[in-house]
Amino acid sequence: MPLPATLSHYLTHRPQRIALLQHIAEQGSITRAAKAAGLSYKGAWDAIDELNNLTARPLVERSVGGRGGGGARLSAEGERVLRLYQRLQALHTQVLEAAEDSADLDLLGRLMLHTSARNQLAGTVARIERQGTHDHIYLDLGSGLALCAAITPESTRRLLLAPGATVVALMKAGWLSVDPEGSPVAEPANALPAQVEAVDMATPGPSEVRLSLRNGQRLCALVDNSRLATLALQPGQAAIVCFDPGSVLLGRPL
Repeated sequence: MPLPATLSHYLTHRPQRIALLQHIAEQGSITRAAKAAGLSYKGAWDAIDELNNLTARPLVERSVGGRGGGGARLSAEGERVLRLYQRLQALHTQVLEAAEDSADLDLLGRLMLHTSARNQLAGTVARIERQGTHDHIYLDLGSGLALCAAITPESTRRLLLAPGATVVALMKAGWLSVDPEGSPVAEPANALPAQVEAVDMATPGPSEVRLSLRNGQRLCALVDNSRLATLALQPGQAAIVCFDPGSVLLGRPL
């Protein structure tokens, strides 16, 4: 049975982020790993931040003076995940043999989607409260951090959300605001304490502000240049990242 071209490519080629893990293990250098994976240096670090945000323990650790510059290495958890993926690759043939029709493979291809949201935080549902026409889903992000997402009751049912469920919270970079630590926060916004990692100026704006949370996860916010000049944010500065509960999208693995 011939495979649809797009799905055949997906099943026989490594997803880009898995490929990046493999190249980091082989190269010991983020610069070389990014080139081998077909990513820019910045794109590689964005992918690493996404991977680390979605796992209980970081898959990639930053190191100083890595071979070839831009040090990075797989953590023990990263090595374990890479071995797992390699074992799963051995099941591809069995999956293809089990498909009853090529349309089955097209369906699977449609279900495996990427998202354009820059920020993806893994968390666990702590509690669910009905407030007006929406359910407020409170997520535990670990290390004492929490956020709230406001979604419809229908979405709660469709996602089968309940305390203890593992979910991914997604927020576009433009939906986040950044203020220095101690700034007043308007209710009912989420407010996460963070530390500024880098400010990437763009002309014309908006510019990117990259932030780290104390649980090891990272966020990226887009800030207008005029506001950025007023805030005068610097790497290492303590900050507050704010976003509305209605701006949080929730997803669950299939």
